[in-house]
Amino acid sequence: MTDPLFNILHEKCIKCYACVRICPVKAIRVDVNTEFPSILPERCIGCGSCYRACSPAAIVYRSSIGEIKQLLSSGAKVAAICDPSISGEFSDITDYRKFVEMIKALGFAYVTEASFGVDLIAEKYRELFEKFYGKYYITANCPAVVSFVEKYYPDLINNLAPLVSPMIASAKAVRKKYGSDIKIAFFGPCIATKDEALRYQDDGKVDIVLTFIELRQLFSEFNIRESMLEFSEFDPPLGFKGSLYPLSNGIIQSAGLSEDLLEGSIITTEGRNNMLDAVKEFDSRIDMIKRHFNIFYNEGCLMGPGTSPGGEKFLRRTLVTDYDNKRLKTFNKPDWEKEIGFAATLDLSRTFLKDDQRLPVPPEENILEVMTMIGRQNEMDNDVGCESCGYSSCREFAIAIAQGLATSDMCHIYSSRNRQEYIKSLRGLNEKLAKTQTALKESEEKARKEKESEKEGSDTLSAMLQKLVSGVVIVDEKLNIVHSNKAFIRILGEDAATIDEVIPGLIGADLKNILPVQFYKMFSYVLTSDEDIENKDVQYGDNVLSVSIFTISKNKYVGGILRDMYTPEVRKEQIIRRLSEVIDENFDMVQKIAFLLGEGAAKTEKMLKTVIESHQSPQKKNP
Repeated sequence: MTDPLFNILHEKCIKCYACVRICPVKAIRVDVNTEFPSILPERCIGCGSCYRACSPAAIVYRSSIGEIKQLLSSGAKVAAICDPSISGEFSDITDYRKFVEMIKALGFAYVTEASFGVDLIAEKYRELFEKFYGKYYITANCPAVVSFVEKYYPDLINNLAPLVSPMIASAKAVRKKYGSDIKIAFFGPCIATKDEALRYQDDGKVDIVLTFIELRQLFSEFNIRESMLEFSEFDPPLGFKGSLYPLSNGIIQSAGLSEDLLEGSIITTEGRNNMLDAVKEFDSRIDMIKRHFNIFYNEGCLMGPGTSPGGEKFLRRTLVTDYDNKRLKTFNKPDWEKEIGFAATLDLSRTFLKDDQRLPVPPEENILEVMTMIGRQNEMDNDVGCESCGYSSCREFAIAIAQGLATSDMCHIYSSRNRQEYIKSLRGLNEKLAKTQTALKESEEKARKEKESEKEGSDTLSAMLQKLVSGVVIVDEKLNIVHSNKAFIRILGEDAATIDEVIPGLIGADLKNILPVQFYKMFSYVLTSDEDIENKDVQYGDNVLSVSIFTISKNKYVGGILRDMYTPEVRKEQIIRRLSEVIDENFDMVQKIAFLLGEGAAKTEKMLKTVIESHQSPQKKNP
């Protein structure tokens, strides 16, 4: 499968979309996912406008340099056919005879001119136009024009002149003269001819097409310069007035056809916009125009995309005509006529391929939706637009978006409006960000002060805990030690003191690994039940510990206080507490005895009074 004629190098592309805007058939689509443009080979007509418009040189065309070097080194005889515009391209070469020798120095066996093929085709056009039977034609010399008609005006295929191009006609003549096994390379100003050559496999086959730019690269690579070589003439067959072909009306003059504005039957035009308008009007107005159209996409072959950039059109035009005048002074017309006769039997006819690439027009509601999106709904019924997007009107642009060939960002007005809204939004966002940053700084400062205060409080609390006689320990939900003081470590004994030297404060130690199981169960109970344990005496080795365990954070942190009952301070405290408890208990008992005694005395007194009253005499009872 042949590689595409053009490719876009994403690493060089700056997404300016100049290629999209310049493409006459919108064969370049902007990929929504990557935002990079991509060329659609099936829609491309090979005009090269995108290649010329790409300032970062991100668009490249299919190179034939490696292919020609391989062919020249294969041992096959290779003939070079040079387009007549070569004299305009190589203005730096002072003598065309040196130019011929430079090409031969590359390894070509023969170097011929395509002007002979122009002469052959010109004669065919003269016959076609003079034998007029009411049908008007479009010349088929420019491959970009032919491709444009085949793809976008397929109904006009029957109006394309059924003749091969001068390149193919020259190949047929050279192959007939030098043998069917000869290989042919064509040098010219056009990139589209690379694809045109692929259509032919008969005697009109052109094996390789190179642009003038590629020819210059070959001269540079092999260090071939004019000053190093002698003169050499072009090999036959030589052309006559076909050397004028680089000028758009050159083939008309070669055919001897009239270009009289009043009586002539041919309209010649050139250039991108003129070509588009010419084909469009031929399609819609040919019954009123009543002329044959001689159309070239570029400004004649002089300014083809395969020529060196920066070329000056009128200088090149002058160089072509000067060269033609010079060679015609010594031109051997009889020999030319013999060559024409020799080639008279060549079949120069051709057919065309209907390759309709027109896309269906989207529904009106889809177009309106896009127009509204880009803010151009007021232009819905007006064929207007700035054309900066590459489309003739906003409606055409909206249709292209709906067809998937363009994106809304290609509209400068839409992009500018979005950019302004984005800037406005960004400005507001920056203001909010500035306020947020200020608030964040204040929050950070507050947090820093709180952290310092917290650290200070923590340090103070830690210092206080270290001063306590009682052991203090705090554990987390996994019963791992979070904090402990020296008294706690001292109570645990020498093993804990050894661990403390490696892990200060036993931080992270598992409580069940350093305390007996009864302690572990008490801590676990408080952690899960949220019920505190107060002043519980627990045997720990030879000591008795008074243990209090309490919740600090439910199910998360538990604290414990362990007091050695045998230390003087704790013993004194415990004696006082125990004496207080005994006194309180005795006092409570005394109160209960007193209460009981008081209640019994009252009952006895009441009972005695009743007995006395019952033993008194009746007389005394009722005085």
